[in-house]
Amino acid sequence: MGWENRQQREHNNNVTVAGGFVLMKWLLLLVFLLVGFLSPVVKAQNKNAYATMMYVGTPRDYEFYIAIRVLFKSLSLLNVQADLVVIASLDVPLNWIQALENEDGVKVVRVENMDNPYKHQDNFDKRFKLSLNKLYAWSLVDYDRVVMLDADNLFLQNTDELFQCGEFCAVFINPCVFHTGLFVLQPSMVVFKDMVHELQNGRENPDGADQGFIASYFPELLDKPLFHPPPNGTKLDGTYRLPLGYQMDASYYYLKLRWSIPCGPNSVITFPGAPWLKPWYWWAWPVLPLGLQWHEKRLQTIGYGTDMAVILIQSAIYLGIIVMTRLAKPSLSKLCYRRSDKSITLVQNILKLVALWSILAAYVTPFFIIPPTIHPMLGWPLYFLGALALCLVAINAFLLPMLPVLMPWFGIIGVLIVMAFPWYPDGVVRALCVFGYAFCAAPFLWTSITRIMAGLQVSLEREGFMPRLGESSPPSWFNKLY
Repeated sequence: MGWENRQQREHNNNVTVAGGFVLMKWLLLLVFLLVGFLSPVVKAQNKNAYATMMYVGTPRDYEFYIAIRVLFKSLSLLNVQADLVVIASLDVPLNWIQALENEDGVKVVRVENMDNPYKHQDNFDKRFKLSLNKLYAWSLVDYDRVVMLDADNLFLQNTDELFQCGEFCAVFINPCVFHTGLFVLQPSMVVFKDMVHELQNGRENPDGADQGFIASYFPELLDKPLFHPPPNGTKLDGTYRLPLGYQMDASYYYLKLRWSIPCGPNSVITFPGAPWLKPWYWWAWPVLPLGLQWHEKRLQTIGYGTDMAVILIQSAIYLGIIVMTRLAKPSLSKLCYRRSDKSITLVQNILKLVALWSILAAYVTPFFIIPPTIHPMLGWPLYFLGALALCLVAINAFLLPMLPVLMPWFGIIGVLIVMAFPWYPDGVVRALCVFGYAFCAAPFLWTSITRIMAGLQVSLEREGFMPRLGESSPPSWFNKLY
């Protein structure tokens, strides 16, 4: 009887232990499932990357930071199957780095600025002093292929087929020299160290920048075959020329006002022209019609929220100035008493010069204080509002005729309308129309200048702006303020 009871207890214990093991298994399975659902999804690193570089030390650092963000955001919208990498120098502001990583999903590689041994060349442009940081692209050995980009590229469609190209591929915008605004490379520490060694040895570099150095490092690219992506998706070896459709120079568009690139897909627009006419500047449109396409990309990606506060503040200030000039009818010249002696020619000439400079400042000042990367549809109206407000100050201060002072204001509006007209057959007709408008507007501008000078002379003869040197003020000057 005791043996049976002991056997029964052992059986119960075995059942309890087995049940405990089963319960533990279910608990562990539940924990794994919870961890799988609650933990963030870690995206596997891609084998390829789109990369660009960023450094500071030029007056246009912020503009290029905005351009890089728009570039990579637009690539994300095209669903590229590659990592987005920024090669950033150590002195790039931390808040820029955090915005790129946290908001744009970009991988940032911090590097030291590469010393430029060509900075003392006679033809060296200081804005390219740190452009040799682009060579760090060859050190991104975690990737099979890297498409290295400048910030002024505008992508029209997905270009992931470029990752099938060989060890080095680039586009010849110039018939004899390829362009380094976009090129494909196979990362290699051997090539990177050899490039650094060539820099230290003073390899020939025509322009002292990345363009000249890389072109001299791959001098035989012109003789290489044109790249055609294999249909089976395999990657090629060797070096290739890329079709022009991967770097469509914006100047080709301005000639015919349409794209006519016969070789390769029309995938990427580049803007290698004057630095102050890059597409992100509000004043670049309608001088360069394609600038509006870049701003459409920004509107779709990062927007203009960071600039709107400045826009609203400036608008309020300009409107306040307009109201004050309308209410303050007496001119500033009436703050000085009248004199009977009007023979001080020097003082009059100085005041004429001050008046002309005031009008010039009224048209120039708003141009420089508007956020440079704002949308043209916001930038130009704000410019005209600011110019109008400051012109009214000059008109009231010197008793000038309003229409002649505002003639350039109307003239600028007119030339913008002529340039923005959308139905020109080609760029030649557009240019002729702009020159024709300028030719017709020149007499009106000259007439307005002569009328301004005449009006200013009348004001000077009617009122004394300054008392004669050594002459004491009349005791009743308070009565002669107005």
